[in-house]
Amino acid sequence: MEQPNKQDKWPFRTNVNPHEPLLLVKDVERTFNVGGQKLHVLKGIQMEVRPAQLVILRGRSGSGKTTLLNMLGGLDLPTKGEIRFRGEPFSSWSDDKRTITRRNDIGFIFQAFALMPLLSAYENVELSLRMANIPRHLWKARVRQCLELVGLGKRMNHRPFEMSGGEQQRVAIAKAIAHKPLLLLADEPTADLDTHMVAQVMGVFQQIIRSENISICMTTHDPTILEVADHVYEMVDGKFVS
Repeated sequence: MEQPNKQDKWPFRTNVNPHEPLLLVKDVERTFNVGGQKLHVLKGIQMEVRPAQLVILRGRSGSGKTTLLNMLGGLDLPTKGEIRFRGEPFSSWSDDKRTITRRNDIGFIFQAFALMPLLSAYENVELSLRMANIPRHLWKARVRQCLELVGLGKRMNHRPFEMSGGEQQRVAIAKAIAHKPLLLLADEPTADLDTHMVAQVMGVFQQIIRSENISICMTTHDPTILEVADHVYEMVDGKFVS
């Protein structure tokens, strides 16, 4: 496998303090106005994600998992409370500053894969590097490294419709980690996969935590994958329960 030249410095990745939370959520509430009434979706959420940790948000549909995940990625803001990223007041930043942080330090994985159908696996991952403004000379080695990491080194020239659901999700993972984020947020990444493919994806998650030093926070309603998590937050009606 081709490796980046030792003189090539990755432009955005910075070190984190392994003894401090990467992400800290303090007393977060989220309220929406629906038909003239207030809908309380999140009710006093407190949680943390530490470096190189797999955290699972578990709950039924409508429990508030996706709303919380969107706020962890800065796509939505709390009505009350605070979210801190690397010790900084992430939820209080301007839209532009949060956008830069998302581009540099956060990766997203969606249930629907979000792959470009006419592009190969290689081209899909390369596109994410292009959008993140990674220098072009770093692309080739990094794309190959990511696809081999998720077990698709021999499938990199195939397009999504030529792949199984599990393979497409692994391409989506490679795409999400290509720019070397510190945090990966995954919304129901195993929901549409069979048991064998779920095991493959969770194995990939564990591997990239070890090799890439990435923290992962994912939502699920699947009880079979909880044992691989470092911490599980059970969500019911917008609150965490014991």
